[in-house]
Amino acid sequence: MDPDFGRLDEYLDERGLDGYAFHDDASNSDLYYATGFSAPDPFFAVYAPEATGILTGPLEYGRAKAESRADAVRRLSEYDFSAKREEHGTETAMALTAAAFLADLGCESVAVQRTFPVGTADDLRGEGVGVSVDDDGVVSDVRATKTDEEVDNVRAAQRANEAAMARAEELVRGADVDDDGELVHDGDVLTSEDVTREIEIELLRHGCSLDETIVACGRDAADPHDRGSGPLLADEFVIVDIFPRDKATKYHSDMTRTFLNGTPSDTQREWYDVTREAMDAALDAVEPGVSGEAVNQAVVDVYDDHGFPTIYTDPDAETGFIHSTGHGVGLDVHEKPSLAPGGEQLRPGHVITVEPGLYDPEVGGVRLEDIVVVTEDGYENLTDYEISLTG
Repeated sequence: MDPDFGRLDEYLDERGLDGYAFHDDASNSDLYYATGFSAPDPFFAVYAPEATGILTGPLEYGRAKAESRADAVRRLSEYDFSAKREEHGTETAMALTAAAFLADLGCESVAVQRTFPVGTADDLRGEGVGVSVDDDGVVSDVRATKTDEEVDNVRAAQRANEAAMARAEELVRGADVDDDGELVHDGDVLTSEDVTREIEIELLRHGCSLDETIVACGRDAADPHDRGSGPLLADEFVIVDIFPRDKATKYHSDMTRTFLNGTPSDTQREWYDVTREAMDAALDAVEPGVSGEAVNQAVVDVYDDHGFPTIYTDPDAETGFIHSTGHGVGLDVHEKPSLAPGGEQLRPGHVITVEPGLYDPEVGGVRLEDIVVVTEDGYENLTDYEISLTG
């Protein structure tokens, strides 16, 4: 992948800065995007228009040389790190070494994320390096616009997601019902944990993994982020929300469906149909130049028209539509842009979710979610999975 860092270069030039520095580990997607490298332990790196550099220990040096896009990969030992550590301690020694590394790359001033270690920043400043906090999240903004290769990475993760969703649907819809109203599979009560395990197995077969997923039934489904636990029940909403990461490319997908084994009540059917209408309204609003706030408002308008509460008409609402319409997806499962009040203007290449939902402990919860990419004239839906409550 060859990202376009033109906007980052402009950001640095406008502020008179030489580079953008990081001191973090594999959890920092901006660091990975800027360098093409990640490691389980923190390492120092800097992006500069002239040269990108990585400073690391012997354990990761060879891999950084082989895998990263860095122009310069240096060992800590090249800067007498051991001697500095004996004199100053590990953390200060790392910062002093980083200052020398920056000097070699001609970086006298750098931008950093708000999460950049304050101790490292102070030590760099003590060595004469200018350190400016980036309040705009410019690297996150740059990587929000996906290349064709990145979109293909998301698309591949989504195909794996759909295989896992199909397995979940097979279990929920194909289950029998016992005398207690609990779903039964192969003679045993079917639980959220059972379905989650099968989702994870299917994702592994497709080269993907995930730390958590949502299989929430009944009252559990009334909390949008309740992972779900225990027996699944007939005649109740079952929300299945899967957001895997491709192990090779590191890109995510995200999809939600709501299933029901049994006969939906009139209320459940209304909730489902109105949420589908809200989803369609949001998708109809997606195009370049439209704000994420406007897409969110399209969902709010549908729910308002049908008399459902939302936190946008009543900030204290505890039932109804109680979250935003969606978010960007890429190296992180939640990233820019946001489909919410204050949400950014959509650009071609933005990969976003559209996920309206309704929640009430007395009814449960229903949520539908597709993942789409904004195109020059609208959007392409990357999701190829039926929307159906009862099959």
